[in-house]
Amino acid sequence: MPLSTPAEAPVRAATTAPAAGKADATSLTYSLPDLVCFAHLHWDFVWQRPQHLLSRFAQHGRVFYVEDAFYHADDLIEPHMEVKERQNGVKVLVVHLPNRLRGAENEAASDEAQVEVLKQFFTENGVETYVFWIYTPMAMSRAREFAPVLTVYDCMDELAQFKFAPPALREREQELFKKADLVFTGGQRLYEAKREQHDDAHAFPSSIDKAHFGQARDPKLTEPADQASIPHPRIGFFGVVDERLDIELLGQLATNHPEWQFVIIGPVVKIDPATLPHNKNIHYLGGKNYQELPSYLRGWDVATLLFARNESTEFISPTKTPEYLAAGRPVVSTSIRDVVRPYGDLNLVQIADDPKDFGKAIAYALEQGKDADWRTRTDDYLATISWDLTWQNMVNLMQERLAAKSGAPAA
Repeated sequence: MPLSTPAEAPVRAATTAPAAGKADATSLTYSLPDLVCFAHLHWDFVWQRPQHLLSRFAQHGRVFYVEDAFYHADDLIEPHMEVKERQNGVKVLVVHLPNRLRGAENEAASDEAQVEVLKQFFTENGVETYVFWIYTPMAMSRAREFAPVLTVYDCMDELAQFKFAPPALREREQELFKKADLVFTGGQRLYEAKREQHDDAHAFPSSIDKAHFGQARDPKLTEPADQASIPHPRIGFFGVVDERLDIELLGQLATNHPEWQFVIIGPVVKIDPATLPHNKNIHYLGGKNYQELPSYLRGWDVATLLFARNESTEFISPTKTPEYLAAGRPVVSTSIRDVVRPYGDLNLVQIADDPKDFGKAIAYALEQGKDADWRTRTDDYLATISWDLTWQNMVNLMQERLAAKSGAPAA
């Protein structure tokens, strides 16, 4: 099972790769070996940072996305590899294992079986020179058995502080730091922590697919049926509903402002749905496809980042901040550090924490959405970021490190 599902992610994977950014990424050239990613999230669950980046790598070479093993209910099956092809030819690899290898007490035997299946797959498919791209330190129990020419730790979240995180995660991360040639972080706050532990760390805050979310500005965009009957003003949130969502804040806002309708999009994960507030003006619409999100955003008056202030949100850098703004929605957020800097400091996003101040900020945002100056400043800032730029800057660093190892100039 995945360790977590970051709340800043769109709430379900796209069935087709987002078109925006593909032309730019395709026009760029680079030379890298095969890329093997060890993931903590299923490719098909959400479309977010790993999918944005790896689908771009896959436009230029082979990408293998190694998910957690799948355990069968019996002991009769032999360990084997399942291969699923996804966007731009990404190969999703899932090792199937018998039930007897399930559980923490069988971790060593499970890892050994997974390594053998993966080695066999490498041999059969000519995977000889490869880069490891690692999202979870827990993968080190398998990754240490291989010899990649470069190891990248793309640290998108502080997983050790998430609910149900494995006790061994921090220890494995220290092992990963020793192995990694490069460390990329999903935000500035996370970078400030990881640069103290690795001397080649670089901040790469999650970016946006501006053209995709910009569709929400089209007045002709069709209203989704399950949202069409909800009155305005609509105050929206999309993302995974887990321990990072401030459900007390949501409930209090709904109670204090019955004149507003709160639209919550996303699956409920790791928390009991019964603990969620169920005011009449709160509408839980469930998970939606990445491609559908602009049509929901189109119908919102204000978008929110209703994050609790706890250890699981200390290091997050919500991707939905620029996504909301690209959709043309005014935004109100709790004081998450990577939202305050830069978005709050630039007065692009309103910041508040307690229910009273958050309500005032929403009222202000309802008017800010009509402000032409705010829209211009927002678009000027968004013009400086993109997934293509993030991807290319990562590639440049990888080429430099590979060249330094080989003694050749960077490609």
